[in-house]
Formats: sequence, structure tokens, C-alpha cells
Amino acid sequence: MHCPFCGEADTKVIDSRLVAEGDQVRRRRECLSCRERFTTFETAELVMPRVVKQDGTRQPFDEEKLRSGLMKALEKRPVSIEEIDAALNRIRFRLRATGEREVKSMQLGEEVMTELRQLDKVAYVRFASVYRSFQDINEFKEEIERLSVNTGEDPVDVAKVLAGNHSTKGKA
Repeated sequence: MHCPFCGEADTKVIDSRLVAEGDQVRRRRECLSCRERFTTFETAELVMPRVVKQDGTRQPFDEEKLRSGLMKALEKRPVSIEEIDAALNRIRFRLRATGEREVKSMQLGEEVMTELRQLDKVAYVRFASVYRSFQDINEFKEEIERLSVNTGEDPVDVAKVLAGNHSTKGKA
């Protein structure tokens, strides 16, 4: 690390501490030439895979686009920002954990659906209806039945929650 005061290449680390919940290292350094002290911060550079769209085009991973999609599905639903941020972190972690440089958009969509299924059933079906391009009410019904089988709930109860006829407390 070059000294920002004199440009000397030799500096030594005097102190190191974890900051930002352990995601960053703060280092106190001293220049061996001019004796000035300065602070540096070190973070891991984690590269997200590129997204391969269904038409074969590739684009950089866009966290804001992902957040926007989740927020649209969760609009007017009882899910906190903290829960949404945690879901985004889990999606990013799983995508990086693949070790792949590219990921298909379908895989990304499935990751989103996995998180929404856990967060809120209504948001899950909203997202699934757009993501899977439901064409008629029967496709909604089939998805509700699949959701009911996976959660062990009565399909009629799930349908009522989705229709907004009953309280979502304990059901969504």
C-alpha cells in the first residue's frame, strides 16, 4: 500500500479490526518513510454471475431489478424490509455459491420463487403468475393446489387468503 502523503511503497499495519458485521477489515497503517498514519478498509470483491436470458442474451446481474421484482410481488403484503433484504442476501449467496460465471434467468426466477414461497403465499402466486405466464384461472388453481400440497394446508384456505377474504395472520 502506497503512503497517501509521500507516495512511499513501504507501510506497515499497526492495527486491524473487523467492521461492518465482519464483512470488512479496518487497518491502521504507518508509513515507514514519513511516519504519517492512515486508515484503509478491505472488503472481499465478490463477482456475481452474468444472467443469460431466454433469448440467449447476457447481461450483468442487476440487484435493483431483483429487488424491484420482489417488491412488486410483495406490494401491500405484511413482509418487513428486513425480511426482504435477508431474502435478497440468500439469493445472492446461492448464486455465488454455484461458482458459475453465468446463470440462466430461469434459475434466478426459481430462486426468487423459493424465497417468496417462504415469505408470503400471496406474493408467491403473484410472482408465479407473471413468471410462468398463467393464461387462465385453471393455472392459478393448479399453482394453489401445488402450494397447498407443499405446505400441508387446505387448498380452500390458501385460495381464501389469496382472494383476500380472510385475515392473513398465520396463513400467509
